[in-house]
Amino acid sequence: MKRFISNLVILVFLLNSCQPAASQTPGLLRILAVESFLADIARNVAGDRLAVESLIPVDADPHAYQPTPQDAAKIANADVLIINGANLEAFIAPILQNAGGKQQVISASAGLTARQDSTGDHPEGDPHFWLDPNNVIKYVENIRDAFSQADPAGSPVYVANAQKYIGDLLSLDSWINSQVRNVPQAQRLLVTNHETFGYFAERYGFTIIGAIVPSITSGAAPSAHELAALINQIRSSGAPAIFLETGTNPQMADQIASETGVKVVSNLYTHSLSFPGGPAATYIDMMKYDVTAIVEALK
Repeated sequence: MKRFISNLVILVFLLNSCQPAASQTPGLLRILAVESFLADIARNVAGDRLAVESLIPVDADPHAYQPTPQDAAKIANADVLIINGANLEAFIAPILQNAGGKQQVISASAGLTARQDSTGDHPEGDPHFWLDPNNVIKYVENIRDAFSQADPAGSPVYVANAQKYIGDLLSLDSWINSQVRNVPQAQRLLVTNHETFGYFAERYGFTIIGAIVPSITSGAAPSAHELAALINQIRSSGAPAIFLETGTNPQMADQIASETGVKVVSNLYTHSLSFPGGPAATYIDMMKYDVTAIVEALK
């Protein structure tokens, strides 16, 4: 991995040297958000004043993402880089160390208190803050302040846009609460492919029964003992479904389902939006899509 990053750094300079001189409009800030959902949140603050690009392609898992040389060049050239934080983007740090320190790096989750995972294997805590829209309000405030600092003349625009979008997030929270009320409290049971929905569960009254990968990161592999324990937890709790995120290999979930009789609900969007025109093309659409799928499976 260290050799891979070193090669990326070398290629950054080669790519930068090949950039045409007119590739950037003079004075236009280059805003780069690592995840697609984070880019959408930032666009709602930027409005028409700034263009926000997403680094990680749609459907890619930031926990396991391997940056390309082009990614390293984009990071090096960004004026403002927006990360989720809480070490979700572990691959970013080595690139930033070799990028000259010119970027304004904003952790969207700065100021939020992270919950700890069940295994303690992620010292920074659970990075999945965004699955509770109330946490995204803090994201919006941090992004608003960063844009205002980078572009003081545009501050009134960012303040107004942020206030409007915060209203949209509060409406989303109310909508989720109304949907969740269709599921009796005793049936609000979540089994997932990895520990993603902790903040969502805390906000909306769900119980996390377990995860196929009992970790906040998705790269770990469960042991036979952990799978057997999860099967027992599903049977004893009566949880009716296993929820999988996009890009997840369903093999283990299908195996557990065959032994427990539960259904597998696939293709929840959690770490990435869908392609434009898809069911989760914006952060708000993503949350509504996932909540609808969860409620329909549990009620």
